Amino acid sequence: MPLIVNGEVIDDAVIRNEEDELRPRLREAMPKEDPLVLESRTREWARENAIERVLLRQAAMSDGEPLEADVLDRAVAQGSPTTAGDPACILPGGRDDFRMRVEAQLRLERFTARLTAKLVPPRNKEISEYYRKHRDEFFTPPLIRAAHIVKNVDEQTGDEAAFEQIREIRTELEQGADFAEVADRRSDCPGRGGDLGYFPRGQMVTEFDAVVFALEPGQVSDIFRTQFGYHIAKVYDRKPEGIRPLADVSGNIETLLFQQKKQRRIEQYIDSLRAKADIQQ
Repeated sequence: MPLIVNGEVIDDAVIRNEEDELRPRLREAMPKEDPLVLESRTREWARENAIERVLLRQAAMSDGEPLEADVLDRAVAQGSPTTAGDPACILPGGRDDFRMRVEAQLRLERFTARLTAKLVPPRNKEISEYYRKHRDEFFTPPLIRAAHIVKNVDEQTGDEAAFEQIREIRTELEQGADFAEVADRRSDCPGRGGDLGYFPRGQMVTEFDAVVFALEPGQVSDIFRTQFGYHIAKVYDRKPEGIRPLADVSGNIETLLFQQKKQRRIEQYIDSLRAKADIQQ
């Protein structure tokens, strides 16, 4: 029997797509679960998710206030370029169907924004409490801030030519040239003075890590080779491993808690819709 929500039939393809998205996440979350039980749960949750989305969309579309025409036109234009990849070209109803889908999405966004508009952002006490209970989430490994100058070895520049260029750059640095200025002027990856920001061991290629993590702040490396070409690196700063201070992460926590509060509000509203809905499954 097809799934019907308030008279609207939910296509089996929608359920299958939802299952395909859920399945890998559930396998990761429940690696020891029996495969048959996991598949049954995937199917059940996929149907529940589809029902909830339809209920919320139906509520949003029942709002009689029209969208501003220019807002809808811009959204359609941004999502429907006049190319062979136009998403409207692959929908059964063509551009009219695509426009209706865009309108439905805009109405849904407007509806949920209004639904959560009166929610109050988390207070400092809530943020501090979350930080206290989840300190381990804010652990960071040792970090290093480094910059580099690179001469790539590729189809245009052979190994010998790249090495000769990096030797000239090394000589210029030894004569007192500013590292950042030289990086922007002569590196094959110019910009920001070659600054790579802070990063942990393992983010860069092994050869790069081996050099920069052996340097102290202010030190400039000798010429070294990676799979990309020849480099010279400079270390600006080091940060030891540890828990990031609350001041550094309070903004992230506030965003997380506020999003959770919005999601709870939406879920409560969906529960109220479901209590009154005609669902046949």
